[in-house]
Amino acid sequence: MTTDDLHRVRSSYDAVADRYAEVYADELDRNPMHRGLVAWFLEMVADARGGDAPVADLGCGPGHIAGALAAAGLPTIGVDLSPAMIAVARRRHPAIDFTVGDLTDLGVEAAWAGAAAMYSIIHLSPAQRARAYASIARALRPGAWLLLTFHVEMGEHRPGATLTMDTWWERPVDLDAHFLDPEEVIAGLAAVGLETQARVEREHWPGAEVASRRAALLARRRRDP
Repeated sequence: MTTDDLHRVRSSYDAVADRYAEVYADELDRNPMHRGLVAWFLEMVADARGGDAPVADLGCGPGHIAGALAAAGLPTIGVDLSPAMIAVARRRHPAIDFTVGDLTDLGVEAAWAGAAAMYSIIHLSPAQRARAYASIARALRPGAWLLLTFHVEMGEHRPGATLTMDTWWERPVDLDAHFLDPEEVIAGLAAVGLETQARVEREHWPGAEVASRRAALLARRRRDP
């Protein structure tokens, strides 16, 4: 990300961190669709991992996905761009290692047994998404799994459209949320050696999610160089 992009996203999530946790920290309890995706990812990782390699929650927010991974017995780390979000996550899940980090430059090489990036790429431009895919691929061990979710469309916003937000829960923010074409995302992952094994497109779960159509991809890092 550019310095300006980093500042916009970081400051926006810093502004809403406490409120975000109030709204979303229990979403796995309220949303069987989301809970099912995490369970699916957990099963794939459990079958593939060896040793003590951790799994990562990328764009972890208040840490609820990381908490579910850790509760399943996996060594877990959480990464988020927002220091305020990381502070919330550490308070809620003190046993998990949370760190401030940039999805486009994770600085990790072949270390993780899996990664979940739940709606973490929606604020990235096309060039930034390409860098994020490459950064995630480098961080994963060969054969490791990635669960990636994102918004596809909502109302008049079709794939390729951008929703600019200047307030969120009545707090000032400066965020661009991008609606993504699954085929484009799949191609971007393939370009860095992440092969999509499964694709799910679904409507939102009423009462638990923003009313968007969304997608989940389960991809695996190729075992060959």
